[in-house]
Amino acid sequence: FVRVSMDVCVVPMGVGASVSAEVAQCVEILQRHGLHPRSHPFGTAVEGEWDAVFQAIRACHEALHAAGVPRLMTTLKVGTRVDKPQSLDDKMRALADRLTPLPP
Repeated sequence: FVRVSMDVCVVPMGVGASVSAEVAQCVEILQRHGLHPRSHPFGTAVEGEWDAVFQAIRACHEALHAAGVPRLMTTLKVGTRVDKPQSLDDKMRALADRLTPLPP
């Protein structure tokens, strides 16, 4: 497999209660690596070529440490598929197609 879908959550430690500036920096790094991150309240979804995605995650760590963040804890959920191509949009459409609309 070459492509990967990933949910990543980088948690800066030792910078205070708010980490939005560090998260924004990481999202910008993912964008500069040619990825299209989709942030949500508990992380960021991203997809792309395996090496490119992991290089971008490494770049997030390197940049945040260089900016003075003493410790990072990152969790990854990684999905690969070899039977057919499937994007994040494809996954969301498949879910939406199966949901029953709520009554008004």
